Amino acid sequence: MSANLGSASAAPIPFLIYGANGYTGELIARAAVQRGLRPVLGGRNRAEVAALADVLGLPHYIFSLDEPAVLEAELADVPVVLNCAGPFVHTHRPLVDTCLRTGTHYLDITGELAVFQAIATRDAEAGAAGVMLLPGAGFDVAPSDCLAAHLKERLPSATRLTLALLPVGGWSRGTARTAVESLHTPGMIRQDGALTPVPALWKTLWIDFGQALVGKGWRGPVAAASIPWGDVFTAYYSTGIPNIETYLAVPDAIARMGGVVRLSGPMLQWPIVKAALRRAVESLPDGPDEAAIAAGFSVLWGEVTDDAGRRAVSRLRTPHTYLLTALAALTIVERVLAGDVLPGYQTPASAYGPDLITAIDGVVRQDE
Repeated sequence: MSANLGSASAAPIPFLIYGANGYTGELIARAAVQRGLRPVLGGRNRAEVAALADVLGLPHYIFSLDEPAVLEAELADVPVVLNCAGPFVHTHRPLVDTCLRTGTHYLDITGELAVFQAIATRDAEAGAAGVMLLPGAGFDVAPSDCLAAHLKERLPSATRLTLALLPVGGWSRGTARTAVESLHTPGMIRQDGALTPVPALWKTLWIDFGQALVGKGWRGPVAAASIPWGDVFTAYYSTGIPNIETYLAVPDAIARMGGVVRLSGPMLQWPIVKAALRRAVESLPDGPDEAAIAAGFSVLWGEVTDDAGRRAVSRLRTPHTYLLTALAALTIVERVLAGDVLPGYQTPASAYGPDLITAIDGVVRQDE
């Protein structure tokens, strides 16, 4: 791919991209080379990882995450690992365990709520080891986390936060795999500081994503259905706001089917149904092509309110979700390689502040 992937970095210091042969991992590897970085490519598929490394002129390691001794040897001299191998619920634990032993900073591009919860429990271990654990360095949750922190700065007394995403441009096979793996997961909100399960498509809002950011083809509010974004965990960590809900823009017809989806939810757990969904996922293309990435974009909307009725709204327009993932993850890698690190569990905004995202080419923030 040859999409614009950002400006050059200063010093070409090695880091490891694990899962480099996946759709997003390859996009990030190519972006890293364009920025002047020289990562080591890692993964378990020898043919695919070696082929990509040969094309990019990069070193590569071939290893499985179920080989602790090999994994520790490979990470011993690596300053930071960027995990791009999802579903991350299956891959984060062995990498985090090893990073804590080798003193390697850990980043990933997950959006999985369970992964944020699990990694946050390692905060004390990571602090003692001088290691930063920062999951969610990609699209989910870097831009939304920064938007939440920005809104908290605008209204420090905020007690409620609502975030919504309008993506344009398509998803990868890996993202679809993660979605199928998460079918058993209920919806989730943050209520009075506690994570609270809710039904799938629990609530629908009609959200004005802002015509100036979305474009002339979109007019008026857009239907958005509640989904269990990782932000119900991370935004609470970043802002302390006790009530958080997250939404995804959907076609009107799907929004109106919320009750049907809730009723059919148990059926999605049937082995025959999940097997059929997995087969359907594997028939998908790897991900959006270069034209789709160039044309795609996302708009995020956020609102905070307080108990006195005060309100603030802000929006972000970003490049395509996968392009933004590459840009955000590599921006954070460069900060880590430069020594800008906070040991322990971190979110993008807790480590680098709300303006981390606006420093990325193509990101526009708008306050209402």
